[in-house]
Amino acid sequence: MNKIQSDKPVKAFGLEFPNAVGLAAGMDKNGRFFRGASALGFGHVEIGTVTHLQQPGNERPRVFRYPESEAIINRMGFNNDGAELVAARLKNTLGKKKRRTPLGINIGKSKVVPIDQAVEDYIASFNKLVDFADYITINVSSPNTRDLRKLQEASNLENLLSALVDANKSRAKKLGINPTPLLLKIAPDLSYPEIDKVLECIDNCGIDGVVATNTTLARPGRLAQIKEPGGLSGKPLHMHSVKIVNYISHCTAGKLPIIGVGGIDSPETAGAMVDNGASLVQVYSGMVYRGPFIAKLLARALAPQQSAWV
Repeated sequence: MNKIQSDKPVKAFGLEFPNAVGLAAGMDKNGRFFRGASALGFGHVEIGTVTHLQQPGNERPRVFRYPESEAIINRMGFNNDGAELVAARLKNTLGKKKRRTPLGINIGKSKVVPIDQAVEDYIASFNKLVDFADYITINVSSPNTRDLRKLQEASNLENLLSALVDANKSRAKKLGINPTPLLLKIAPDLSYPEIDKVLECIDNCGIDGVVATNTTLARPGRLAQIKEPGGLSGKPLHMHSVKIVNYISHCTAGKLPIIGVGGIDSPETAGAMVDNGASLVQVYSGMVYRGPFIAKLLARALAPQQSAWV
Protein backbone atom coordinates (compact mmCIF):
# COMPACT_ATOMS: atom_id res chain seq x y z
CA MET A 1 0.00 0.00 0.00
CA ASN A 2 1.49 3.33 -1.03
CA LYS A 3 1.90 6.09 1.50
CA ILE A 4 0.53 9.54 0.72
CA GLN A 5 3.24 11.73 -0.79
CA SER A 6 2.72 15.47 -0.88
CA ASP A 7 4.63 18.01 -2.91
CA LYS A 8 4.12 20.50 -0.08
CA PRO A 9 4.62 18.94 3.34
CA VAL A 10 3.11 20.89 6.22
CA LYS A 11 5.41 22.58 8.72
CA ALA A 12 3.95 23.27 12.14
CA PHE A 13 5.48 23.97 15.56
CA GLY A 14 8.93 23.05 14.28
CA LEU A 15 7.95 19.70 12.76
CA GLU A 16 7.39 18.59 9.19
CA PHE A 17 4.32 16.51 8.35
CA PRO A 18 4.00 14.60 5.06
CA ASN A 19 0.39 15.79 4.84
CA ALA A 20 -2.16 17.68 6.90
CA VAL A 21 -4.31 14.76 8.09
CA GLY A 22 -3.77 13.05 11.43
CA LEU A 23 -5.41 10.30 13.46
CA ALA A 24 -6.81 11.84 16.62
CA ALA A 25 -6.11 10.60 20.13
CA GLY A 26 -8.56 8.01 21.39
CA MET A 27 -8.24 5.51 18.57
CA ASP A 28 -4.83 4.10 19.54
CA LYS A 29 -4.86 4.63 23.28
CA ASN A 30 -1.88 2.43 24.08
CA GLY A 31 0.47 2.89 21.14
CA ARG A 32 -0.21 -0.52 19.60
CA PHE A 33 -0.90 0.20 15.92
CA PHE A 34 0.23 3.74 15.13
CA ARG A 35 2.96 2.52 12.78
CA GLY A 36 0.36 1.22 10.33
CA ALA A 37 -1.45 4.54 10.16
CA SER A 38 0.98 6.12 7.69
CA ALA A 39 0.24 3.28 5.27
CA LEU A 40 -3.42 4.33 5.45
CA GLY A 41 -2.44 7.85 4.46
CA PHE A 42 -2.19 9.63 7.81
CA GLY A 43 0.45 12.34 8.06
CA HIS A 44 0.67 12.02 11.84
CA VAL A 45 -0.81 9.98 14.67
CA GLU A 46 -1.64 11.07 18.19
CA ILE A 47 -1.80 8.18 20.65
CA GLY A 48 -3.43 8.22 24.07
CA THR A 49 -4.80 9.66 26.16
CA VAL A 50 -2.13 8.14 28.43
CA THR A 51 -2.24 8.70 32.19
CA HIS A 52 0.54 8.19 34.70
CA LEU A 53 -1.38 5.39 36.39
CA GLN A 54 -2.87 2.42 34.57
CA GLN A 55 -6.66 2.54 34.68
CA PRO A 56 -9.56 0.52 33.24
CA GLY A 57 -11.79 3.46 32.37
CA ASN A 58 -15.47 3.84 33.10
CA GLU A 59 -18.00 1.02 33.31
CA ARG A 60 -19.35 -0.49 30.11
CA PRO A 61 -21.25 0.16 27.94
CA ARG A 62 -19.39 3.41 27.33
CA VAL A 63 -19.51 4.01 23.57
CA PHE A 64 -22.72 4.71 21.64
CA ARG A 65 -23.15 5.25 17.90
CA TYR A 66 -25.89 7.37 16.35
CA PRO A 67 -25.59 6.60 12.61
CA GLU A 68 -28.51 8.81 11.60
CA SER A 69 -26.54 11.79 12.95
CA GLU A 70 -23.10 10.35 12.14
CA ALA A 71 -22.22 10.93 15.78
CA ILE A 72 -20.65 9.05 18.67
CA ILE A 73 -21.05 9.54 22.40
CA ASN A 74 -18.29 8.09 24.55
CA ARG A 75 -17.51 8.07 28.24
CA MET A 76 -14.41 5.91 28.04
CA GLY A 77 -12.63 7.58 30.96
CA PHE A 78 -9.01 7.40 29.79
CA ASN A 79 -8.78 3.61 29.78
CA ASN A 80 -5.09 2.90 29.13
CA ASP A 81 -2.09 0.84 30.20
CA GLY A 82 -0.40 3.70 32.05
CA ALA A 83 2.65 5.75 31.11
CA GLU A 84 5.26 3.21 32.19
CA LEU A 85 3.88 0.33 30.11
CA VAL A 86 3.17 2.54 27.10
CA ALA A 87 6.71 3.92 27.27
CA ALA A 88 8.13 0.40 27.40
CA ARG A 89 6.02 -0.59 24.39
CA LEU A 90 7.19 2.45 22.43
CA LYS A 91 10.82 1.74 23.32
CA ASN A 92 10.50 -1.80 22.00
CA THR A 93 8.67 -0.61 18.90
CA LEU A 94 10.76 2.33 17.76
CA GLY A 95 13.46 3.28 20.23
CA LYS A 96 14.23 6.98 20.33
CA LYS A 97 14.48 7.49 16.58
CA LYS A 98 12.40 10.23 15.00
CA ARG A 99 9.98 9.27 12.29
CA ARG A 100 8.94 10.68 8.94
CA THR A 101 5.35 10.49 10.18
CA PRO A 102 5.33 12.41 13.47
CA LEU A 103 4.02 10.75 16.59
CA GLY A 104 2.10 12.80 19.13
CA ILE A 105 1.46 11.54 22.64
CA ASN A 106 -1.61 12.84 24.45
CA ILE A 107 -1.35 12.88 28.24
CA GLY A 108 -4.10 13.35 30.83
CA LYS A 109 -4.76 13.21 34.55
CA SER A 110 -5.08 9.89 36.37
CA LYS A 111 -8.61 9.45 37.68
CA VAL A 112 -7.63 8.85 41.32
CA VAL A 113 -5.36 11.88 41.48
CA PRO A 114 -7.02 15.01 42.94
CA ILE A 115 -6.84 18.30 41.11
CA ASP A 116 -4.37 19.78 43.59
CA GLN A 117 -1.89 17.00 42.68
CA ALA A 118 -2.50 17.12 38.93
CA VAL A 119 0.75 18.93 38.09
CA GLU A 120 2.90 16.16 39.55
CA ASP A 121 0.77 13.54 37.78
CA TYR A 122 1.20 15.16 34.37
CA ILE A 123 4.92 15.70 34.94
CA ALA A 124 5.34 12.01 35.77
CA SER A 125 3.67 11.02 32.48
CA PHE A 126 5.67 13.61 30.55
CA ASN A 127 8.97 12.33 31.94
CA LYS A 128 8.19 8.73 31.02
CA LEU A 129 6.89 9.42 27.51
CA VAL A 130 8.65 12.47 26.10
CA ASP A 131 11.64 10.54 24.73
CA PHE A 132 9.33 8.84 22.23
CA ALA A 133 7.18 11.81 21.22
CA ASP A 134 7.57 14.23 18.34
CA TYR A 135 5.08 16.39 20.22
CA ILE A 136 3.08 16.16 23.44
CA THR A 137 -0.58 17.14 23.76
CA ILE A 138 -1.82 18.18 27.20
CA ASN A 139 -5.40 17.02 27.57
CA VAL A 140 -7.37 19.04 30.11
CA SER A 141 -10.65 18.88 28.23
CA SER A 142 -12.15 15.39 28.30
CA PRO A 143 -15.59 15.45 29.93
CA ASN A 144 -15.22 11.87 31.17
CA THR A 145 -12.77 12.32 34.06
CA ARG A 146 -14.26 14.02 37.10
CA ASP A 147 -13.10 17.64 37.54
CA LEU A 148 -10.58 17.41 34.68
CA ARG A 149 -12.02 20.44 32.90
CA LYS A 150 -11.32 22.53 36.00
CA LEU A 151 -7.74 22.48 34.77
CA GLN A 152 -8.85 24.82 31.96
CA GLU A 153 -9.48 27.54 34.57
CA ALA A 154 -6.81 30.20 34.34
CA SER A 155 -5.07 29.71 37.69
CA ASN A 156 -4.95 25.91 37.42
CA LEU A 157 -3.99 26.00 33.76
CA GLU A 158 -1.10 28.42 34.14
CA ASN A 159 0.38 26.35 36.96
CA LEU A 160 0.13 23.17 34.92
CA LEU A 161 1.47 24.60 31.68
CA SER A 162 4.31 26.45 33.40
CA ALA A 163 5.45 23.29 35.14
CA LEU A 164 5.38 21.26 31.94
CA VAL A 165 7.21 23.95 29.97
CA ASP A 166 9.88 24.16 32.68
CA ALA A 167 10.32 20.38 32.70
CA ASN A 168 10.53 20.38 28.93
CA LYS A 169 13.15 23.12 28.83
CA SER A 170 15.24 21.52 31.59
CA ARG A 171 15.28 18.20 29.76
CA ALA A 172 16.20 19.86 26.46
CA LYS A 173 19.03 21.85 28.05
CA LYS A 174 20.41 18.75 29.75
CA LEU A 175 20.37 16.79 26.49
CA GLY A 176 21.49 19.67 24.28
CA ILE A 177 18.39 19.44 22.07
CA ASN A 178 15.40 21.57 21.20
CA PRO A 179 12.39 21.31 23.52
CA THR A 180 9.63 18.95 22.40
CA PRO A 181 6.61 20.91 21.08
CA LEU A 182 3.80 21.13 23.62
CA LEU A 183 0.17 21.52 22.54
CA LEU A 184 -2.98 22.09 24.59
CA LYS A 185 -6.26 20.32 23.77
CA ILE A 186 -9.31 22.38 24.69
CA ALA A 187 -13.02 21.73 25.06
CA PRO A 188 -15.64 23.03 22.61
CA ASP A 189 -17.83 23.99 25.57
CA LEU A 190 -15.67 26.94 26.63
CA SER A 191 -17.19 30.39 26.23
CA TYR A 192 -15.27 32.91 24.16
CA PRO A 193 -14.15 34.83 27.29
CA GLU A 194 -12.89 31.51 28.68
CA ILE A 195 -11.02 30.84 25.44
CA ASP A 196 -9.45 34.30 25.77
CA LYS A 197 -8.10 33.33 29.19
CA VAL A 198 -6.80 30.01 27.86
CA LEU A 199 -5.03 31.80 25.02
CA GLU A 200 -3.48 34.22 27.51
CA CYS A 201 -2.11 31.26 29.47
CA ILE A 202 -0.80 29.69 26.28
CA ASP A 203 0.98 32.91 25.38
CA ASN A 204 2.35 33.47 28.89
CA CYS A 205 3.71 29.94 29.15
CA GLY A 206 5.03 29.54 25.61
CA ILE A 207 2.85 26.62 24.50
CA ASP A 208 3.50 25.76 20.85
CA GLY A 209 0.00 25.07 19.57
CA VAL A 210 -3.59 24.16 20.33
CA VAL A 211 -5.80 21.19 19.47
CA ALA A 212 -9.38 22.38 18.95
CA THR A 213 -11.54 20.67 19.95
CA ASN A 214 -12.29 17.74 22.21
CA THR A 215 -15.79 16.24 22.49
CA THR A 216 -18.80 18.27 23.64
CA LEU A 217 -21.40 17.87 26.37
CA ALA A 218 -23.96 19.59 24.15
CA ARG A 219 -26.67 17.58 22.38
CA PRO A 220 -27.61 19.62 19.31
CA GLY A 221 -30.48 18.98 16.91
CA ARG A 222 -32.02 15.52 16.87
CA LEU A 223 -29.67 14.43 19.66
CA ALA A 224 -31.40 16.73 22.15
CA GLN A 225 -33.43 13.84 23.55
CA ILE A 226 -30.41 11.56 24.08
CA LYS A 227 -29.79 10.98 27.77
CA GLU A 228 -26.50 9.08 27.60
CA PRO A 229 -23.78 11.05 29.43
CA GLY A 230 -20.38 11.51 27.83
CA GLY A 231 -18.63 13.45 25.12
CA LEU A 232 -20.26 13.85 21.71
CA SER A 233 -18.12 13.68 18.57
CA GLY A 234 -18.84 13.51 14.86
CA LYS A 235 -20.81 15.59 12.39
CA PRO A 236 -22.97 17.54 14.93
CA LEU A 237 -19.78 18.97 16.46
CA HIS A 238 -18.24 20.17 13.22
CA MET A 239 -19.52 23.71 12.75
CA HIS A 240 -18.95 24.64 16.37
CA SER A 241 -15.36 23.36 16.26
CA VAL A 242 -14.78 25.33 13.05
CA LYS A 243 -16.04 28.51 14.76
CA ILE A 244 -13.65 27.97 17.65
CA VAL A 245 -10.73 27.38 15.27
CA ASN A 246 -11.67 30.56 13.44
CA TYR A 247 -11.86 32.51 16.70
CA ILE A 248 -8.47 31.28 17.91
CA SER A 249 -6.88 32.03 14.55
CA HIS A 250 -8.20 35.58 14.56
CA CYS A 251 -7.29 36.19 18.22
CA THR A 252 -3.71 35.10 17.59
CA ALA A 253 -3.39 36.75 14.17
CA GLY A 254 -2.82 33.33 12.65
CA LYS A 255 0.45 32.91 14.57
CA LEU A 256 -0.58 29.99 16.79
CA PRO A 257 -0.62 26.63 14.98
CA ILE A 258 -3.98 24.90 15.35
CA ILE A 259 -4.90 21.25 14.86
CA GLY A 260 -8.58 21.29 13.94
CA VAL A 261 -10.67 18.37 15.19
CA GLY A 262 -14.41 17.78 15.14
CA GLY A 263 -16.72 16.17 12.61
CA ILE A 264 -14.21 15.97 9.77
CA ASP A 265 -15.45 13.34 7.36
CA SER A 266 -15.04 14.79 3.85
CA PRO A 267 -12.86 17.10 1.77
CA GLU A 268 -15.41 19.85 2.42
CA THR A 269 -15.33 19.55 6.21
CA ALA A 270 -11.53 19.23 6.25
CA GLY A 271 -11.26 22.21 3.92
CA ALA A 272 -13.48 24.28 6.20
CA MET A 273 -11.07 23.68 9.08
CA VAL A 274 -8.08 24.74 7.00
CA ASP A 275 -9.92 27.74 5.54
CA ASN A 276 -10.71 28.92 9.07
CA GLY A 277 -7.15 28.72 10.35
CA ALA A 278 -6.18 25.12 11.07
CA SER A 279 -2.74 24.10 9.89
CA LEU A 280 -3.46 20.40 10.47
CA VAL A 281 -6.62 18.36 10.97
CA GLN A 282 -7.40 15.13 12.82
CA VAL A 283 -10.15 12.56 12.39
CA TYR A 284 -11.72 10.00 14.68
CA SER A 285 -15.47 9.63 14.16
CA GLY A 286 -14.96 10.26 10.44
CA MET A 287 -12.83 7.13 10.27
CA VAL A 288 -15.51 5.15 12.11
CA TYR A 289 -18.21 6.17 9.61
CA ARG A 290 -16.15 6.53 6.42
CA GLY A 291 -13.62 3.75 6.87
CA PRO A 292 -9.83 3.52 7.16
CA PHE A 293 -9.03 5.09 3.79
CA ILE A 294 -10.53 8.48 4.65
CA ALA A 295 -7.04 9.84 5.34
CA LYS A 296 -5.95 9.32 1.72
CA LEU A 297 -9.05 11.11 0.45
CA LEU A 298 -8.58 14.07 2.76
CA ALA A 299 -4.82 14.33 2.26
CA ARG A 300 -5.19 14.50 -1.51
CA ALA A 301 -7.95 17.10 -1.22
CA LEU A 302 -5.99 19.27 1.19
CA ALA A 303 -2.61 19.05 -0.53
CA PRO A 304 -3.11 22.26 -2.60
CA GLN A 305 -4.19 24.11 0.58
CA GLN A 306 -1.35 23.04 2.82
CA SER A 307 0.39 25.98 4.38
CA ALA A 308 3.79 26.18 6.05
CA TRP A 309 4.15 27.27 9.66
CA VAL A 310 7.54 28.21 11.02
